[in-house]
Amino acid sequence: MSDRTFVTACLVPLAVFALAFLALPLVRLVQASFESEAGWHIYLQILQTPRYLETLVNTVLVSLAVSLAALALATTAGLFLARNRFIGRGLLLSVLTLPLAFPGVVIGFLIILLGGRQGLFNQLLPGHIVFAYSLTGLFLGYLYFSIPRVLLTVMAAVEKLDPALEEAARTLGASPWRILIDVILPGLAPSLVAAGAIAFATAMGAFGTAFTLATNIDVLPMVIYTEFTLSANIAMASALSVMLGLVTWALLYIARSFAGTTVAAGG
Repeated sequence: MSDRTFVTACLVPLAVFALAFLALPLVRLVQASFESEAGWHIYLQILQTPRYLETLVNTVLVSLAVSLAALALATTAGLFLARNRFIGRGLLLSVLTLPLAFPGVVIGFLIILLGGRQGLFNQLLPGHIVFAYSLTGLFLGYLYFSIPRVLLTVMAAVEKLDPALEEAARTLGASPWRILIDVILPGLAPSLVAAGAIAFATAMGAFGTAFTLATNIDVLPMVIYTEFTLSANIAMASALSVMLGLVTWALLYIARSFAGTTVAAGG
């Protein structure tokens, strides 16, 4: 078998898979969004309808807040865990990455146990403290499963940093803060951008947690679900799905332009 024949034999199944499971569903999704009286104007309708526009803005803002908070917390923890060895380090790392084992519904249930009407906060603290069924609860739920993803990426990136650069900066009299700002963070920048983009994309499309907590929550996955299940509005559900995909893709594209191929590798 020649090399050309071998390459062709490998590419044909890949092309069939890409067409059947990636391209065709996307084409059908876009096509379904036009199957209403509004036609392509349905996308203008999304931007002109306060409920849809507010939902889109809420989803983007919550996802951005989750990404920034996860980066701040996980970068601090990742630097510490990657640079220090101590008794119980493995156990601590296991606890921090435990949320990876939980589906979104379980994470939503944990948030309810923490901040629901019968939650821990409501029982231990004075006053009626309930935050599980709001954007605050959703933010904490998304943050819960975003931290492990960012943490593992940061720790892997820290391991690849050249310690000679830090030693050189320390020899030249740089303080620990200057080393962090001028050496470590620039070295981690591509990985941080990639991890933040993945956290953003995951939060944009997360459904299980939002569904579990959905009382006073309007985010795009929930609106898409209600549009095609309760209202049977397939065209609007499809258009909202396309909008969600475009916003997420745009963020990933911007992140990839800053981080090179790191985002593609991480995603």
